[in-house]
Amino acid sequence: MCDYSLQHTMSRPAKVGDKLTTHNFGTGTRGFAASENSAVAVCVLPGTELAFSEEVTLPTVGLLWSKEKAIGHKTAIFRQVNKDQARTHHDALEFPDGRVVLLTYLSEGQEATVLQLPARPMTEAEVGKKRRAAYVG
Repeated sequence: MCDYSLQHTMSRPAKVGDKLTTHNFGTGTRGFAASENSAVAVCVLPGTELAFSEEVTLPTVGLLWSKEKAIGHKTAIFRQVNKDQARTHHDALEFPDGRVVLLTYLSEGQEATVLQLPARPMTEAEVGKKRRAAYVG
């Protein structure tokens, strides 16, 4: 399951070794697209470790200009935030310095590789932490 705004987009779960690209799906959000087909959203589980081919960038826009701002990291852990709030973006990346950025805020076209999927939860408390935000239609 991907972020709520990708519910009507073709999707598949992430696998170790996947090459992903940040992509604007035309639904009001950016997410990870499959390298073999940019129309397919790749759904990432919380706790998945990712390595980007370059430093992650965020778009910055001024009155008469736009540019990319590097945030100084090439690795991140996929997280979900604001899971108690419906109809808002939940998919985010946590960087080594603790900074958390919504995936939809990343610049388009950045390449990442899935390094490791999260461990399977062993207790009910772990299951709750790993549970994705529910889709409210």
